[in-house]
Amino acid sequence: MALENLLGITDSAELARVEEKISKKKAAEMFESGFLDKLKAGKYNSLAEIHKYLFSEIYEFARKLRTVNIAKSNFRFVPVMYLETALQNIDNMPQSTFDEIIEKYVEMNVAHPFREGNGRSTRIWLDLILKKELGKVIDWSKVDKDDYLLAMERSPIKDIEIKHILKNALTDRINDRETYMKGIDNSYYYEGYTSFKTDEL
Repeated sequence: MALENLLGITDSAELARVEEKISKKKAAEMFESGFLDKLKAGKYNSLAEIHKYLFSEIYEFARKLRTVNIAKSNFRFVPVMYLETALQNIDNMPQSTFDEIIEKYVEMNVAHPFREGNGRSTRIWLDLILKKELGKVIDWSKVDKDDYLLAMERSPIKDIEIKHILKNALTDRINDRETYMKGIDNSYYYEGYTSFKTDEL
């Protein structure tokens, strides 16, 4: 069953294909228009604006905080009742060093503020911080998909793995469109969310 969407698509596989096509087109537009340069790096509001740009043609909930609790495999993201507080805390986290930036990225992943499209939006958000603070971005073509996903799953407990993987993929090609677009690649999506009621926590 597909997520409710503005396109009237009821097949989840078809929705995934259309969503990928539209979000990639919007990501390219965002990059080329200079939209990202206007955002304040490291703030939740900037992540919300990125999410809105990517998904407003597909989902009514684009930019809006999720109203359901969600889980991936055995990991449950921040419960809805604590989500706003978690995002305020993330806004206030330092971001002057590589380690601080990745710690902030990990926390935003744990928050998972949107019903769908968190991975793509947050990778753009991460590159925005790295670009502003360090003059670097991630070259996602150097990041092994399986290693990344496993490291992200383990990162709330131990973030040394994801720091190692992403540090080795840093590049100073901050204005390269191809490098930027690789972060939107379907290979890095977090799929298979399940939602559950609060009383199931």
